[in-house]
Amino acid sequence: MAARASSPAVEIEADGRAVRVSSPDRVVFPQRGLTKLDVVKYFVAVGPGILGALRDRPTTLERWPKGVFEGARLSTRTDNSGDAFYQKRLPRGAPEWVETATIAFPSGRTADEVCPTELAVVAWAANLGTLTFHPWPVRSADVEAPDQLRIDLDPQPGTDFDDAVRVAPEVRALLHELGMEGWPKTSGGRGLHVFVPIEPRWSFTQARRATIALGREIERRMPEQVTMKWWKEERGQKIFVDYNQMARDRTIASAYSIRANPRATVSMPLRWDEIGDVHPDDFDVLTAPARFAELGDLYEPLSAPAAPGDQRPAYSLEPLLEMADRDERDHGHEDLPYPPEYPKMPGEPKRVQPSRDRDRKAADD
Repeated sequence: MAARASSPAVEIEADGRAVRVSSPDRVVFPQRGLTKLDVVKYFVAVGPGILGALRDRPTTLERWPKGVFEGARLSTRTDNSGDAFYQKRLPRGAPEWVETATIAFPSGRTADEVCPTELAVVAWAANLGTLTFHPWPVRSADVEAPDQLRIDLDPQPGTDFDDAVRVAPEVRALLHELGMEGWPKTSGGRGLHVFVPIEPRWSFTQARRATIALGREIERRMPEQVTMKWWKEERGQKIFVDYNQMARDRTIASAYSIRANPRATVSMPLRWDEIGDVHPDDFDVLTAPARFAELGDLYEPLSAPAAPGDQRPAYSLEPLLEMADRDERDHGHEDLPYPPEYPKMPGEPKRVQPSRDRDRKAADD
């Protein structure tokens, strides 16, 4: 059977710049009948939102060049044979108007990552098969100073989005007690994210430590619903506050990113008063543009200032770092394990799965 001929390329305008879309009729989401051109048009439709989430941020591209077909897999650090992959360096042949920022990995190696400065960069990346954008919580002016605290409420097996929703108001209540505010969004999957803008004067280590302190306090308040256990075998049917999402080179899907699932859901900013009335499946490539047109960008307060003097909220981490000090002093709480690809970090406890550690001790005895 002869191969189907590729449809001719088209151009689409993104804030005044023409972007070439090759093979526009290529199906990306078979279950929804969505093509590559549909994906690019979606990002343009929510342009101010997606650009606000990415502008001036080093951004890893999650690329699905063959589409999201049944059985498609994302390559991982240990298995690069998947159908999709993370692009952490500027792709070859990028237009000259695609800017970059140099970031350092935990290993000490560096990379020039795409750093979007205009909507055309998003459309160009979408043409390469990018569905999900993973921006760092820093801006290009200082890639060592996080300006967002990202709280990931991650449902464990036996829990779901509704369980995360029950935890989120307690997170907000704690933030209010500390003089802070957070902005919620769906992850596009089962989880819920809360982003908090912070002053860019702390390190990744301090931002992670602040997140641990917040998570531990939520765990104390909701011990039957929340866990801070790093090892999956210890978490149970609870919501895990994934503190390591604030470690260097760990990122969260941006607002308005598309998730690689059959329904083509998107990570959607929410109002606090609606989180109990919505479901992640409510927001996808087909429904999100109308919501955006109606409500605008609910994450706009987290965007870069539009002009000099334009004010955006930015909170101090000092209350959370003081809480971390109290946890260490009064409760004997130490640091928690880092992700497996990290070198051993100062003050980090033993990084070994508890069941394996027990087996080793039993063997030694």
